[in-house]
Amino acid sequence: MSAFPHLFVSPIADPVLQRALDTLIDQKTKPLGSLGRLEDLGRQLGLIQRTTTPHLQQPAMLVFAADHGVTAENISAYPQSVTWQMVENFLSGGAAINVFARQFGWALQLVDAGVEHDFGPRPGLIDGKVAQGTHNFANQPAMSAAQCAQALEQGRTLVRQQAQAGSNVLGLGEMGIGNTTAASALLHVLTGLPLAQCVGAGTGLDGPGVAHKQQVIARAVALHDKDGQQFSPLAALTTFGGFEIAMITGAILAAAEQRMVILIDGFIVSNALLVAAQLQPAVLDYCVFAHCSDENGHA
Repeated sequence: MSAFPHLFVSPIADPVLQRALDTLIDQKTKPLGSLGRLEDLGRQLGLIQRTTTPHLQQPAMLVFAADHGVTAENISAYPQSVTWQMVENFLSGGAAINVFARQFGWALQLVDAGVEHDFGPRPGLIDGKVAQGTHNFANQPAMSAAQCAQALEQGRTLVRQQAQAGSNVLGLGEMGIGNTTAASALLHVLTGLPLAQCVGAGTGLDGPGVAHKQQVIARAVALHDKDGQQFSPLAALTTFGGFEIAMITGAILAAAEQRMVILIDGFIVSNALLVAAQLQPAVLDYCVFAHCSDENGHA
């Protein structure tokens, strides 16, 4: 893995510890297996933390925002300017994630990974801007290899700082008009699934809008894949990704390296995980999936 040559994510499998966890779970006053998914989750937490008494501390929520040049292809129901407007909403405490963070005592940090807007120094906003948005991948790669490496490393650094401060739970979020198009392209080229299964309505496209979005991705893939060769994970991320997606990929890898519990939420974050898992398959051991959205490719 050229981005992080010294990073290795260890699988959590430990038969001895798993038997001990199973015994503790089964000896609770309840019918065997009656707590269902909660039992699986408790077992997973114990294996991640390598203990029979797992605990969660100082949960952190990182929300990464960036703009996408592919919005020039009219693939979103909303203009690109909504990205920076939504970041302002996050900063003012008006978004759903602000409510969740306040309700559950999570430390929420916003990261400008590459928004085409100058926010200036702001409380609660980390300036990690790689560039003023990506290029239009319908015409050229979304970013350079150097920019991709920079975004990956910045995501990794932010998470290592959280771990050093005592956090062992990481939630990840994103904001970026056009990023369902980038995520759909990543899903298509990294899995080989038909585009029709990967492309959805995003921010609310109608049927013709979804069809147009699919056509834009198909043209872009044909442009960048002249030889019909499968994209490597990093090549796909560089060609079709966004700065926020790359930073989340780096964050996931770092969180697994630090043996943190990782909450995976939404279509975009799931595709950042797809890249991370193709680089280091054991990252999946550390992930807890929050939900499956209505976006076509998320299932």
